[in-house]
Parts: sequence; structure tokens; C-alpha cells
Amino acid sequence: MKRSLFIAVLIGAAAAAPAFASLPVGSKAPQFTAEATLGGKVYSFSLADALKKGPVVLYFYPAAFTKGCTIEAHDFAAAIGKYQALDATVIGVSHDQVAVLQKFSVSECRSKFPVAADTDHKIMRAYDAVLPQNSEYANRTSYVIVPDGTIIYTYTNLNPDQHVANTLAALRNWEATHK
Repeated sequence: MKRSLFIAVLIGAAAAAPAFASLPVGSKAPQFTAEATLGGKVYSFSLADALKKGPVVLYFYPAAFTKGCTIEAHDFAAAIGKYQALDATVIGVSHDQVAVLQKFSVSECRSKFPVAADTDHKIMRAYDAVLPQNSEYANRTSYVIVPDGTIIYTYTNLNPDQHVANTLAALRNWEATHK
């Protein structure tokens, strides 16, 4: 309970601060491999391998099982068919331990997409997706990365409501001009 209250206070304070984009559109996405889980099964996720299949929606979130992160996971899970229709892979990243993410991937992600553990914060730092108020947590930032590794869209906002709609719109715009 204390952890949830702490996260809620952090997110509330951060929501009052202006949102800012992390890595700029047009830059190359930092490559990474991370321990991830899909449907409770642990495996090694490689951004390079995922990009061989199509675009990747990489989203960072502060902590599993908190209110906003649960809403966002439900939203991505509900829209996964739309991402698949665009040949896109969705992956969420947080600082949580993989044991926590195994449960989160089943209950909140509904076994529809993987979530990766960034316990050493290397991925969130590489993507400049660190919560300004507390560097142990990721900021809520979504990226759309196309197969050549270029970031074509980025969105940072602690409110989870627009991340799915915005990333889908970016993917549709890219597909319309590249296929």
C-alpha cells in the first residue's frame, strides 16, 4: 500500500509539470536486449529482432500494478489486434523485477504483449525516459520505431489516455507513406 501511495504522489506531482519528449523524432533508437515476459513466460526480447518483423511500439511506464500503468496496459491489450494489423510489435518497459512482470503480463497485459524488466535502468536512460522526480522510475513515454531503427514518433505524458491512440495514428501515417 505504501508503494502505491508513493507512486501516486510522484505521478500527481509530475502531472503538474510540463510534459516533454525524450529522444527526438528522426534519431536512431538505441538497441537493447532485455529479460521480458509474455503470458507469464520469461524470454529474451531483442529490439533488433523485433524490428526485422516490422515497426515496434516501445512504451515506458513507471510501475506495474499502479493505477495509470494498469489502465495503459489494458488499453494496449485491447488494441493489440490493431497493432498486429499494422505488423507492429508492442513492448512495455519498467524498472520492475521480472517476477512482478510475469504476473502483470498475465493479469493486466492479458497475455497480449510482452513487458520487459529494466532493473538497472539502462534502457530507460538510453531512451531518456526517466521520471524527473525519481530516477528509479520510468516516465510514461511511448515511441514508434520503424524497421530501419528510426524513431518516427515520441509522446511523453503521465496520463495514459492517449498513448494507444497516438501510437496507432503514427503507425497508420507511416504505413500510408511507406507501403
